[in-house]
Amino acid sequence: MLHKGFYTTLVYARRLPLLGRLAYYVLKLLGAEIPRSVEIGEDFLLEHGGFGVVVHPHTLIGDRVKLYPGVTLGRADVHLPASASEFIRIVIEDDVLLAPGSKVLGKSGELRVARGTIVAANAVLLQSTGEGEIWAGVPAKCIGVRDDLQ
Repeated sequence: MLHKGFYTTLVYARRLPLLGRLAYYVLKLLGAEIPRSVEIGEDFLLEHGGFGVVVHPHTLIGDRVKLYPGVTLGRADVHLPASASEFIRIVIEDDVLLAPGSKVLGKSGELRVARGTIVAANAVLLQSTGEGEIWAGVPAKCIGVRDDLQ
């Protein structure tokens, strides 16, 4: 099994001028679709290799974000052509945890997952969150607030 440092190296290597495309395709072969246009902050962690992770190309990811297998960041209105969508982008702020199978789907404008938010396993988040909130369910609802954020 490959060490998680390998996956992180590939994620950051996507930005390199010559090797970036190769790193992107290796990640894709390993099961993680993270386009080169996705901006990612420091200390990003693609847990367990991130198998099944799909990230929309218009996504910004902050520092110390953890993505687990099966996470999807994308449009909620995929039945429309991209040109007809009102979706702009998804912003994942610092210290966010997206648990296995969670989905963050934006329909219009910018969907923002605020600093320290946790999106529980298999939750489907359709709206922006507040700082340190915990979201669960389908569709996801705020079920609490973290008390461990500083």
